[in-house]
Amino acid sequence: MCDCERRLAQSLAAYSNIIDPDVVVFVGSVSNIQRFYHNIPQILPEFIFGGEYQTPMGQAVHGDSRGVRGAAWLWSVGDQS
Repeated sequence: MCDCERRLAQSLAAYSNIIDPDVVVFVGSVSNIQRFYHNIPQILPEFIFGGEYQTPMGQAVHGDSRGVRGAAWLWSVGDQS
């Protein structure tokens, strides 16, 4: 496991300790890094209050193209005026 995975786990733990999400979804280019889906859940419990972490992690349905799809949708909405 690389240092970036440990830092990402610490960051996600900070948010998870505060808002307790139902799911964590990776989007953009990060969603293409498959090892995150395996390694991050293993590291996270050491930074979570209580030491338990059951929140599932997943990849965005449209992967790293979601931003482009949103921009295209906004462009077509703007043309209708």
